[in-house]
Amino acid sequence: MTFAPTALVGESFVGEGANAAHTNIVLGRKGGPVETAWVTALATPSAGHVPFVTVVRPSVPVKPLTLFVAKAAASGDLHERATWGSAQAGLAQGVCDAVGAGLIPAEEVDDLLIVAAIWVNPAVDDLDESFRNQRTAAREAVAAAVNRTPSLDDVLAAANEGAANPFYAAVAR
Repeated sequence: MTFAPTALVGESFVGEGANAAHTNIVLGRKGGPVETAWVTALATPSAGHVPFVTVVRPSVPVKPLTLFVAKAAASGDLHERATWGSAQAGLAQGVCDAVGAGLIPAEEVDDLLIVAAIWVNPAVDDLDESFRNQRTAAREAVAAAVNRTPSLDDVLAAANEGAANPFYAAVAR
């Protein structure tokens, strides 16, 4: 079976407070629906949300090519530095970590694309922590996509405990 024949989806939330990272990724092959989404997103930015190619260093895009899509419009000097700086660097490093760990076959990186939707809190206050959390979240999101986790049993068990996230927890009735 071909790795990532259409689209793999993964999610990860790492850290607490203003420096937490929430990452959603879609990984798929060039020539498929992920490429269409990738190119469309890059070609149609909206006010405050300008997708960009993630780089390890200037002029060195990460492989697989990864599109950074900000969930929050960059506002203010520190938030902008976190979005285009620490979060981008963390995403790039996390994708490289995933390739290095064999989660994404190295021989296929030129045939794959990733769309990454990234949350950087406008209240971010520590660029190093932002980087570390994003790096971990990126690698974990790739792992979740590749391993197709969580399982339905995991989802149902979590739902049985009650829906909750860092911003809201449902009150039992």
